[in-house]
Amino acid sequence: MSSEARSSLFPLLFSWVLLITVAVQAGDESAYDVKWNTPSADCHGSMPLGNGDVGINAWFEKSGDLVFYISKTDSWGSNGRLLKIGKVRIKLSPAFPVEKGFLQELELSTGSIAARAPDAKRNVPNIRIWVDANNPVIEIEIDSDVPVGVEADVELWRLTEERLEKIETGDPTFCKKEPQSSHYPITVEPDTVLKEGLENDEVGWCHWNSKSVGPKELAEVQGVTGFKRMDPLLHRVFGAVLKAVGGRRADNLKLVLSPGKKQRLRVYVLTEIPSTPEKWVGSMKALIAKVDAAPAEGRWKDHVEWWRRFWNRGWIEADDGKGMEGDAYIVSRAYALQRFITACGGRGRYPIKFNGSIFTVPYKGGAGDADYRRWGAGYWWQNTRLPYYAMCAAGDYEMMEPLFRMYVDDILPLNKYRTKKYFGIDGAAYFVECVTFWGDVVGQAYGWTPVEKRSDPLQSAGWHKWEWVAGPELVCMMLDVYDHTGNRALFEKRIVPTAMAIFRFFDNYYKTGPDGKLEMTPSQACETWWRCVDPMPEVAGLRAMSKRLLSLPEDAFGGKKRKYLEEFSKKIPELPTRKFKDGALGFAPAWKFSKKRNCENPELYAIFPFRLCTARTPNFKLGLEALKHRVSKFNKGWGQDCIDMAYLGLADDARKAVVERAKAKCGWERFPAFWGPNFDWTPDQTHGGVLMKTLQSMLLQTDIASRKIYLLPAWPKDWKCDFKLHAPYGTVVSGRVENGKVVGLKVAPEKRRGDVATP
Repeated sequence: MSSEARSSLFPLLFSWVLLITVAVQAGDESAYDVKWNTPSADCHGSMPLGNGDVGINAWFEKSGDLVFYISKTDSWGSNGRLLKIGKVRIKLSPAFPVEKGFLQELELSTGSIAARAPDAKRNVPNIRIWVDANNPVIEIEIDSDVPVGVEADVELWRLTEERLEKIETGDPTFCKKEPQSSHYPITVEPDTVLKEGLENDEVGWCHWNSKSVGPKELAEVQGVTGFKRMDPLLHRVFGAVLKAVGGRRADNLKLVLSPGKKQRLRVYVLTEIPSTPEKWVGSMKALIAKVDAAPAEGRWKDHVEWWRRFWNRGWIEADDGKGMEGDAYIVSRAYALQRFITACGGRGRYPIKFNGSIFTVPYKGGAGDADYRRWGAGYWWQNTRLPYYAMCAAGDYEMMEPLFRMYVDDILPLNKYRTKKYFGIDGAAYFVECVTFWGDVVGQAYGWTPVEKRSDPLQSAGWHKWEWVAGPELVCMMLDVYDHTGNRALFEKRIVPTAMAIFRFFDNYYKTGPDGKLEMTPSQACETWWRCVDPMPEVAGLRAMSKRLLSLPEDAFGGKKRKYLEEFSKKIPELPTRKFKDGALGFAPAWKFSKKRNCENPELYAIFPFRLCTARTPNFKLGLEALKHRVSKFNKGWGQDCIDMAYLGLADDARKAVVERAKAKCGWERFPAFWGPNFDWTPDQTHGGVLMKTLQSMLLQTDIASRKIYLLPAWPKDWKCDFKLHAPYGTVVSGRVENGKVVGLKVAPEKRRGDVATP
């Protein structure tokens, strides 16, 4: 494809998207609604709801009470742990009937939960819960033919200051030398119950970080105190106000409503930094006034419209002729529900937490309250990235913004500072595997010996000491969005600065050998091989980055940058290979590798995530043999072999793997898409993210260099399917699969039809 042809595609992007939205009938997401006709025993029978930032886990108990935990994407406690906002219990009088005739339904089309007892003779109420897609407010609507009274109680568990003797791994203050203990005293501060400043029909509470433990301590140990920034924890305030329209406050955490046929309760949720409880109350009152100024009926209409547009962006609805018991239905439902969970927690200030998103609940049979999550507060790149890989094909581009904002806008400047301080390299940066949301290396990984007393400034933990694939992968993910949308601001302000900083780091950190190639050692291949020369993930990442950037028009970025990139690309080692015992040649974890410690398959990174090897590339056999001879074979959590199977065109293997993954929900969770705990926690977002990406890749793959869109590259011939997916250059493809062929194919813009290859 010529530079001119490529650049000419982008100005028409938005008109193309509008065209396909109008022309194609939406999928039937209601087929995957979750329906229960019995109440739940406890929080492990909850359903998720959210607006991208505020979320709830809601369930009905045998008593008829509606109970829900409230969460938010930026409610970071004073130790850097992502805390729940609180918990609410709503009791009706007479009690809401949950025996015969009860129905609780998660309505995907409206992003809401409806509870009904449809026996008309009993005149029972119906309840709807929704988290406003456009405002930080939770709505509970109760409608009844006969008057019902309501009692709403806030149930807090952070009532006193509590010392955590044992904390989840990954807390910023975790000390590696003393497993499950803290380097500094870790305390959880109590919530503040608001006693003044609210109306008589309101109760409220907030959590105020009067101290901060982590940012200062980590900066001192890691030698980055010279990097000026606001403390991200100190004086952060988050909380909620529960309002019963027409109700009254019975005490500081209880509201009551006299019997009525229409009862309305709202929970407004707010985070503010820096702030105080008093200031926060003022901001909350302004928020309440703003939300209440718009009639609830209008907000509901706008809320439903948001979800309509969301579901109309795309879908995959497979059918094997066996109805709801069939594997195709189970996989399609898993895809829809995981996408729903992602949308519920994916539009906040910070990226999705791989270890539970905002839908964690207390560990069944184990330690910890609703604030607990295994691996704690940090972001592990290899885990964090996986919920994001399905977003481009789904058309959910805006949900990638929190990921790019944190890693580029928030962390890249600190990474450059750290790289200059440690190695004296100007304008360079490397991205570590385990970071806090403000950018310091997680204390567990870095260790607690100050950098000034070390001969080696890098982290002490060997699990990811030289694991630096995050930078190249981040750039490639941003390039995916750019290829789809043509967003010049993304390219100029994020992609180019990040890419050049990464290239400069590798170019200066490693020396070149006699052949002019970088000798990338010391290095490691993921967490698995700790002693390597030229590890596949970083080598493949650098090659993919440079190849994609150099394929752009010559004027895409400055001439000096392009010339530098052309020269640097010649230094990148070849993709490592090795001979197996049966004589076959395939990709290797590195040109030299030893000291195996984990179970990833880094040799397959040339296939995914970097797509340098597929069923259509000359090196296909190398990838196929690497997959065949891989040491670690498993299909859960962050294991990505099933994606590799799809890219290599192995339809039967990919189908078997994705079906197995779709059936592997957490054994103690009722909701069918709460996966885990696997390697991480529940609900495991890596597990669902890999599932989504696998199914998409079975149906559609793209090649940037040739502009080609390949349909059904690994699709089972006996599965029918209705689909709508997004591809590069503002392209939207939809149609139906029957007998291994695509019928009723629609491509927008129409000029891209010639680039679509079908069986």
